[in-house]
Amino acid sequence: MTITYRYGDNLYVNVTNRCPNACEFCLRATGDKVGDSGSLWFKYEPTKEEIWDSIQQRDLTEYRQLVFCGFGEPACRLEEVLWVCQQVRAVSPIPIRINTNGLSDLIHKKPTAPLFAGNFDMVSVSLNAPTPEKYDALCHSEYGLAALPAVLKFTHEVTAYVPYVRMTVVDTMPPKDLEECRRLCEETGAKFEVRHYEPDWQDSPKI
Repeated sequence: MTITYRYGDNLYVNVTNRCPNACEFCLRATGDKVGDSGSLWFKYEPTKEEIWDSIQQRDLTEYRQLVFCGFGEPACRLEEVLWVCQQVRAVSPIPIRINTNGLSDLIHKKPTAPLFAGNFDMVSVSLNAPTPEKYDALCHSEYGLAALPAVLKFTHEVTAYVPYVRMTVVDTMPPKDLEECRRLCEETGAKFEVRHYEPDWQDSPKI
């Protein structure tokens, strides 16, 4: 069971395979490994203690960031992730990031941005599309047309609690959609970053 794995200069933490989206570009459709990981598919979800134990087996001074990002949406296990963050904070100054689809409010049926305060140094939100219709067509979210508005709302709110918040898109997007995504991102107060699409997930400083 792969819980932690190196990817570039960072230590990534895989906590769940659950996700409310089924994005057409998701690596899960074509592979099961990232970086130096073994298979990222779980037979069962690790407990918070197992996640923390896996992190403790690593030398955190060797990594630039600790990143919650695996073969699922880490916010599906937000309570456990926050507990792990607190354990890390107690022993290491390593910056902590979460890569998320931004749907945690819908997943947990409540506002979640305040919970991110003090736990994360960076939140990276996948924007993916400029309209609810295009988002739904690409990401096939279980929340349908409500998904993208929820992503934008969460992103705006979490900027009040986390020092660095960004929204990312990939450079395969049509220029018109790219500029509309930029506008939406600016309205949330987050930073906007365009990532080069790497279907084989080669590491990039922007990931």
